[in-house]
Amino acid sequence: MQIDADPQDDQQNAPDTNYVVENPTLDLEQYASSYSSLMRIERLLFIAEHCPQLRIEALKMALSFVQRTFNVDMYEEIHRKLTDATREVQGVPDAVPEAGLEPPTLDTAWAESTRKKALLKLEKLDTDLKNYKGNSIKESIRRGNYIYLQNWSHVLSYVSKAESTPEIAEQRGERDSQNQAVLTKLKCAAGLAELATRKYKQAAKCFLLASFDHCDFPELLSPSNVAVYGGLCALATFDRQELQRNVISSSSFKLFLELEPQVRDIIFKFYESKYASCLKMLDEMKDNLLLDMYLAPHVKTLYTQIRNRALIQYFSPYVSADMHKMAISFNTTVGALEDELTHLILEGLINGRIDSHSKILYARDVDQRSTTFEKSLQMGKEFQRRAKAMILRAAILRNQIHVKSPPREGSQGELNSANSQTRMSTNM
Repeated sequence: MQIDADPQDDQQNAPDTNYVVENPTLDLEQYASSYSSLMRIERLLFIAEHCPQLRIEALKMALSFVQRTFNVDMYEEIHRKLTDATREVQGVPDAVPEAGLEPPTLDTAWAESTRKKALLKLEKLDTDLKNYKGNSIKESIRRGNYIYLQNWSHVLSYVSKAESTPEIAEQRGERDSQNQAVLTKLKCAAGLAELATRKYKQAAKCFLLASFDHCDFPELLSPSNVAVYGGLCALATFDRQELQRNVISSSSFKLFLELEPQVRDIIFKFYESKYASCLKMLDEMKDNLLLDMYLAPHVKTLYTQIRNRALIQYFSPYVSADMHKMAISFNTTVGALEDELTHLILEGLINGRIDSHSKILYARDVDQRSTTFEKSLQMGKEFQRRAKAMILRAAILRNQIHVKSPPREGSQGELNSANSQTRMSTNM
């Protein structure tokens, strides 16, 4: 029996962009110090948008940092948001903010002078772009901004091109510091692109190839991000063998996990089949993950995949499982667990059936004896077919039999026409 896909699945997996985080445990100052340039501002604005508790602090930090740039429009926009936020805190939108909550006054003198400097710099950059229009420098300028534009298809394209260049390809096995730094940045950029396109296993593989000693580009991401992104994507997509081989036993990725001990403990708890502790720790860090601009759209999907994989691994060694005990292990109700298991059975991820009356999950009976005989017969038939083919080929070669294919239609006519033209040219 074939069951149609639920039309609501796509809606459930779609990222919710209007959520609010109420209880973050984020040290905002330490978090912001891990990034530089535009990335710091973008991340602070993302936090301000989704976390009322940290909104004013995040906007103040963003306002202070944006004054080190030439972006006057962003400065004015952040100042406007900060003014609105302070008035909302007071509860009277149109009231004048009280002392202590009042945002810094708009620095019009700085804005005017910076705008002039920005115009001069823009003219210079535009002139440079026109002067070097015929060479590859313009491409370097463009591809340097594809990540900020979140144009992920172009990011993957340029990462592939960069990895195939002779300089990178020939030195891939070498331990050259500069080469390793370039490769690490390429892998992290590719990991972000794969994450954005929901290819979580590929994203995990990219982040796992990053070198800890050469992961120093705060304009893109921090080493802690590599640990979180790579760890969660691996949990959601790797089986036990892959998790043990590529994550737990990885000497390079272990250094990243030292920066995020909570993620490290979650991975070890999952591998040790301590699913209740693992899922509880995941819930504890969920609010902080929802404040990450790259990871937030994927938190719900990743958490669902991790939970499903835990349910599958929990039941895999058993012939039957008591759903009451299983519900306790996964910190849920029996009814909710039954719904989850039903979905996994219909998806073909668990080969079992549910006794709804007794609340027991049974593995489907498989006659191992019959299955083994069927496989043996199938292998025997395949061996017989190959043996006959080899005997036939040997006989053909021994007797020097050659089979000529019939001439194609029109080939004879074309040949006669060509011969007649040759004779005519010879007579002339």
